[in-house]
Amino acid sequence: MALLLGIDVGTSSVKALLFDPETAQTVAVAAQEYPIHKPTPDGAEQDPDDWWRAAIVVVKRATASAGRDDVAAISFSGQMHGCVLLDHDRRPMRPAIIWADQRSAAQVRQLIERVGAEHFTSIAGTLPAAGFLIATLAWLRQHEPKLLDKADRFVLPKDYVRLCMSGEVYTEVSDAASSAMLDIAQKQWSSELMQAAGVAEAICPPVLESLQPAGYLTASAAAALGLKAGIPLIAGCADQPAQSIGSGLIAPGAASVTIGSGGQVLAPLLTQHGRVPTDERLHVFNHAVPDTYYVLGAILSAGLALRWLRNLAGLQNAPNAYEILSAEAAVLPAGANGLIFLPYLSGERTPHMDPFARGCFVGLSYHHERGHLARAVMEGVSFALRQTLEISLSLAGAVQGVIAAGGGAESPVWRQMLADIFGLPLKKSLLAEQACIGAALIAGVGSVYYRDLHDACARVVRYSAPTEADESQHNRYNALYEQFLKLYPQLRGNMFELVHLGD
Repeated sequence: MALLLGIDVGTSSVKALLFDPETAQTVAVAAQEYPIHKPTPDGAEQDPDDWWRAAIVVVKRATASAGRDDVAAISFSGQMHGCVLLDHDRRPMRPAIIWADQRSAAQVRQLIERVGAEHFTSIAGTLPAAGFLIATLAWLRQHEPKLLDKADRFVLPKDYVRLCMSGEVYTEVSDAASSAMLDIAQKQWSSELMQAAGVAEAICPPVLESLQPAGYLTASAAAALGLKAGIPLIAGCADQPAQSIGSGLIAPGAASVTIGSGGQVLAPLLTQHGRVPTDERLHVFNHAVPDTYYVLGAILSAGLALRWLRNLAGLQNAPNAYEILSAEAAVLPAGANGLIFLPYLSGERTPHMDPFARGCFVGLSYHHERGHLARAVMEGVSFALRQTLEISLSLAGAVQGVIAAGGGAESPVWRQMLADIFGLPLKKSLLAEQACIGAALIAGVGSVYYRDLHDACARVVRYSAPTEADESQHNRYNALYEQFLKLYPQLRGNMFELVHLGD
């Protein structure tokens, strides 16, 4: 059997993974980083062609490592919410504005005022947030209207890489849902929300199902990638549902917690009496699994918070920096000797939906050292994720355990901390690079190697032994968690004033 190729267009890098469906093993994986550009202190942009150039590098690197290039199908995963404006030649008109961009905070408020929070959520499954595609388009309408008027289409990040491979412009339902401009029940762009944002329907790409074919590898793209022309390209999905597929999270009754750059809680759900349940503090989006939705709670600074501390501590050039910080945190008691961290370094989404939220240490004293800061950062992120998990499960229903994913889940210290704070066992998929694996399995379903995603996950996904919660630690953390919950409401006004005093 030929290989399946999964490509993940992430925030910091593109990854390519070659998967052998016969052995259910990863054959090769490669990654290539690229920068995030900051045109303003609150801006975040990337060059779409950096993604394509990186994709060329990683596909060539992966096939060279595998010693084979017999690819049967290709599919994609990608960072959510980002906006690439295309001209009539299907070339980017400006740098892509990605999810981390906070310039559209005013447009978010305007959109909610125009549509109404409850009505907006009933259509899109979510309120808009700064960095969401609808908010970015509304910002462009106000700040770069001539450019927006000239645009032929917009696409999301992974869709641009697929466009470079096929010459075809599409998006698919899971990434379209993450725009906050899709009617998630109808799987169509909402004319009401587009009108509120000042977006012409003509620039919206066609919406496919995640498992649908979306073109074939062109001769020129095949030459660039070192592959054969004509390979089918399957639409793919946003990175969160892709990662959930790679972790076997495709049906209600389970949840995952991911610590990557940001932090996410994901739980699949079905309609209830024909209605999609929603909550204004959460995002409810279409899953790549047909006729399934998922609840997504997102915090903006998870691994990013520990990376910030790493750099602040002067460890950015130390290859084992995170091991050093984890070791120092591990020998300290729960609560870091009276220190709590609010991880709102880039504003916050779930549950506060506040672009002006800011991070802080509370309880800092002379005796606290670097290890205390590291433990407080890890615990603060974990408390924020517990808050997000509790709200998510109020829609999706109770679970008996959690699947841990992302770079933070690779740390035994952080994994145990999460189990103790949640009071639930944690297990993780034994497959690395879950988003790439999810994309590869979508390629396998789209090319009819697997019957469906349930068949694919049953044949491929395996889990580690669970990390069990320590009851005494959980009780200790419950008291600390109550303190954590009190802090944001008490400090919200101060955060807002400080942000504006700093302008």
